[in-house]
Amino acid sequence: MPLFKRKPFSLLEPPKDLDPKEKISGKSNLTFEEALVSEHRAVAKAQKLPTKLMAPVLQMIQYSTVGLHELVEKIYGRLHEEVFEGLELHAKQDGLEASCRILKILGSGGTEMYEVGWLLRDKTIISTSVIKGEDLIRRRPPVSRNTLRIFIRDATSQNTPWVIHENLAKRYGIPIEPPSDMMFGEGLQKRGRKRHEDGPMGDARKKMKNGEERINVPIKYPIDDLLVQPSTDDHALSKRPPLATDFRIPKYSVGDLLMVWDFCLSFGRVLNLSPFSLADLENAICHKESNALLVEIHAAIFHLLIKDEGDYFSVLQHKKRKLKVTLVTWAEYLCDFLEMTKIEELSSNISTVRKGYYSLIDTDMKLKILRELVEEAITTSPVREKLSEWVDQRQALAATKRETTRKAKDEQTSSIEGVQDGGENVDDQGKGKEENDKSNISRSKTEGKRHGVQHLETEIEKLSIRSCPLGKDRHHNRREGRLFVESADSKEWGYYSTKEEFDALMSSLNVKGIRERALKRQLEKLYSKISNALEKRSKEITHKLLLEEAVLRRSTRVRAQPRDNPSMSFLKYVNKWKDN
Repeated sequence: MPLFKRKPFSLLEPPKDLDPKEKISGKSNLTFEEALVSEHRAVAKAQKLPTKLMAPVLQMIQYSTVGLHELVEKIYGRLHEEVFEGLELHAKQDGLEASCRILKILGSGGTEMYEVGWLLRDKTIISTSVIKGEDLIRRRPPVSRNTLRIFIRDATSQNTPWVIHENLAKRYGIPIEPPSDMMFGEGLQKRGRKRHEDGPMGDARKKMKNGEERINVPIKYPIDDLLVQPSTDDHALSKRPPLATDFRIPKYSVGDLLMVWDFCLSFGRVLNLSPFSLADLENAICHKESNALLVEIHAAIFHLLIKDEGDYFSVLQHKKRKLKVTLVTWAEYLCDFLEMTKIEELSSNISTVRKGYYSLIDTDMKLKILRELVEEAITTSPVREKLSEWVDQRQALAATKRETTRKAKDEQTSSIEGVQDGGENVDDQGKGKEENDKSNISRSKTEGKRHGVQHLETEIEKLSIRSCPLGKDRHHNRREGRLFVESADSKEWGYYSTKEEFDALMSSLNVKGIRERALKRQLEKLYSKISNALEKRSKEITHKLLLEEAVLRRSTRVRAQPRDNPSMSFLKYVNKWKDN
């Protein structure tokens, strides 16, 4: 049953007189699949902006400071009024209307003249001629408002101000640098300009427009990070430390690795899969021999899909498979899943798996297969039930936290009022001491409630449903989990691993920018937690290196077993939560 505001929502019964073959004329009463197809068609149609319009439209979008509705109306109006090369419209030819394309804009003594190409129905130019502007016939803009609205959203990376994607800007020759008036704060405050036109700010702007001496107009921070310019008044920002990128897997696969690891840790009890480290998972993925950790992960997810009795369960029943996945037969169940996905990139590995060479598959492909398994597992009833349980628990704890905080504030207010009253009416030392004792007791209760709030916050954090990004820097890169850094296009990853690097990162963030200010605030909230985690990890790495050196020294005397090497610890993995 679907949920509405996290509560079961009963759907209406379909009309009894509905003919299954009846065609649907409107956009309502569609099935999910039909609605999805309809939406995709609408988006595809809306994205068909004529190539000739790309450059002028992108030029109007770049660094505009108005809202989406105003921007759409502005562009729509200019497309209706203005004429530019490449525009297709109608014009008078020998007294008749004909379709044409503007090839060149000519100027002749103030008279608007245009070289046009006359078009056939297939848009082929059959002849050219020069006509006057008065002979052009404008019926309607070449694109709709909805097309412009969708195009603006797809073509931009931000909206305050609007900034188009860098690859689009380079392709169509649109300037990337912000205009000079925006640097001086003029463009950023257009929305509230009318309120200041009569004041000194308005006078300053008029002077700037009239070409007189330019003055610095104060900028109201924060602004978009890319518009922040260095200033002598700024405190010295430290240099951002370089990211570590020594992953054993391709950098573009790091996101898949983190997703799989996070899912297995978050839903370990549901999967009956005991925890393991991220390093162990990475090493297991890259290992060119079969290993227990990867087999246990696959088997745990297969058992979850079987328990759910969904599509995968039906496939196994059709093939008359046993519903018990073993460490020997797991590869057969993997082949069945790859066939079910009908994704050519994945199913092309079936023959390799069947021959027993799963370990030889490329690491990025192993992770893509695991990602597909995780995405299928997320849709199962056991996972959804656990998510719903966590949501309910978080809501209950949050309500308790709000109530505890409210009571603490009320008691603190009462305590302050009591002290003030006591100070005004107490004449003798003994009575004053009694009032002070009451005040101290009240403060102790308030402090106790604060420790209670901290405990609730810890419990709420334990019920976190997913790892949330901490924020973005000026380049839209996201910092996730324990200082993993993801590029804006999700193709590049790196990480910080020491407290010194973390401190340097904090010092490099410019709070004048919107994104970096938000990121810095979030990092400040979690500073102690992240710092402690990084220091703990540094100690573990030091200990690991000492062990590896010991193994290396011993190997010169006695041939050491591979499993003695800490980097091979994944080979020792045993699933302690396995359901036998």
